[in-house]
Amino acid sequence: MKHRSQSSKRIVGATCLALLGTGNLASPGPHALASSGSAPYATPSDQPDHPNILWISTEDIGPLLSVYGTPGIHTPNIDRLAKDGIRYNHAYTTSGVCAPSRSAIITAMHQVSIGTHNMRTGLHYTYRSAEEETYATYQGVYDVTGRNVPEYSAVIPAHVRPFTEYLREAGYYTTNADKMDYQFSGPITAWDETGPDAHYSNAPEGRPFFSVINHHVTHESRMWMKKDDPLLTHPDTVPVPAYFPDIPVVRDAQARNFSNIMELDQQVGAIIDQLKEEGRYDETVIFFWSDHGGPLLREKRAVGNTGLHVPLIVKLPYGEKAGTVVDDIVSLMDLGPTVMSLAGIPTPEYMHGKAFLGPHAAESPHKYAFGAADRFDTANDMSRSVLDGRFVYIRNFRPELPLIYRIAYREQIEMTRVLIEMNRLGQLEGDASYIFMPTKPLEELYDLKNDPYEVNNLAGNPGYAEKLKELRGALAAWQLDVGDLGFIPERDLVEMMWPGLVQPVTEPVVFSYDGEKVTMHSPTEGARIAYQVGERIDGEHWELYHKPVPLSVGQTIQAKAVRIGYRPTERKRFTAP
Repeated sequence: MKHRSQSSKRIVGATCLALLGTGNLASPGPHALASSGSAPYATPSDQPDHPNILWISTEDIGPLLSVYGTPGIHTPNIDRLAKDGIRYNHAYTTSGVCAPSRSAIITAMHQVSIGTHNMRTGLHYTYRSAEEETYATYQGVYDVTGRNVPEYSAVIPAHVRPFTEYLREAGYYTTNADKMDYQFSGPITAWDETGPDAHYSNAPEGRPFFSVINHHVTHESRMWMKKDDPLLTHPDTVPVPAYFPDIPVVRDAQARNFSNIMELDQQVGAIIDQLKEEGRYDETVIFFWSDHGGPLLREKRAVGNTGLHVPLIVKLPYGEKAGTVVDDIVSLMDLGPTVMSLAGIPTPEYMHGKAFLGPHAAESPHKYAFGAADRFDTANDMSRSVLDGRFVYIRNFRPELPLIYRIAYREQIEMTRVLIEMNRLGQLEGDASYIFMPTKPLEELYDLKNDPYEVNNLAGNPGYAEKLKELRGALAAWQLDVGDLGFIPERDLVEMMWPGLVQPVTEPVVFSYDGEKVTMHSPTEGARIAYQVGERIDGEHWELYHKPVPLSVGQTIQAKAVRIGYRPTERKRFTAP
């Protein structure tokens, strides 16, 4: 992989997977496996077998775009993409914060099923080489039992791997500019290129690309980093959610948020224009999505609609389904399987995500979307949610805790500090005081049609007893199905992944040569192999091994084995005799 930037079930009760063997999460049972149907419910026709595919991803925005009907904001370029493509009205992430969400996206697995649900595990924002990979034994984080939680790279089940590896095996050139943030160290086998300069234009002639361009302008941190930038919308014109008081500091924050989104729109426009200038726009599949909801209180880190509902637009080649609006429930876990399907690759049975486009699209969409909230930085909590497009059900497993917990990172936003102080002084009233409840109800139920801001809890209302029972049952069944690891204290989880708190090491590559081709494997279960041949040895780019490699007499091959969560093995060489 070419790296252009070097930085940074045993059941518990009845609901948790054990970790079997050194650092290995057990494979989920058959009921945890999502099969890919053969009859698609939304299939583009007459498309190339291997179309170029581009993801335009962003951070920390709900569907606050003019194409979704949001007042006070102008996003003509994203609107243009929606006009040329498919707009999904009910797309949801699996977590209201980036790293757990992105771990679910890259693996197409619920983060609570693979041990990547606690935010955050280490400095995994982008690729780090094996030589740079270090983990602090103390980071000021404690689990629910009060024990120290060191930094770690999550060891996910051996059969689970980044969906991009399937694309690479199919001949795609994969680039990521440049965020990973998967809760484990991004493996060298996942991408051909990653870093700020990774770009689809670097794909070799004749090879299709899958490229990701990540945008950070809407991230929570830009609420304070860009606080002095000119606003692109007026505070008087922005909507104020019912869970906030309508006061100047709130309007200013919302205007800053909307302005950042409008700046994002300009960046999206630049990409569209470049693709058109290159003659690539019509032929390229383009996805636009955000990793979770907005950057403000009751949005980021929230497990309800405000934290999980995200924009999703997909433009297919040559105007296919242009202007279509879809109300099916889609999870961001579905993004990978859908890209694979469009590339002609069926969805592996173990994946929780479903393809919603292409020849391998699932027979039917999801009935529900599920979300999870666990540790966020130094704040421990555990909530789970289920959404059906209209109703939101939340189960709080730590009801003794407040809904809004103190996190120093987000308190860099002036509005957050002001509202916390107003609550302390008893100055918040009505809906604006709702999110500052000192303890949480065991259950929450909201009707988004009549209560879009989720401030009227219907869990105790007899008129909604049947809906409450339905969603409560759906959530419990889902937790059993995926083996929710949130019931395991994090220190225990780390020790199951890293016995003795020592990171396991991948065993070296073993070479076999038949006189023409070399075969490679590692004794470590779940290990994947990256290699270089001849003049490419010690270069930036690593190929993904998936079949025997031709090797001439005297030619040398260099390889290393990678198991997610393990320390990579040292490089090993073989020269054909």
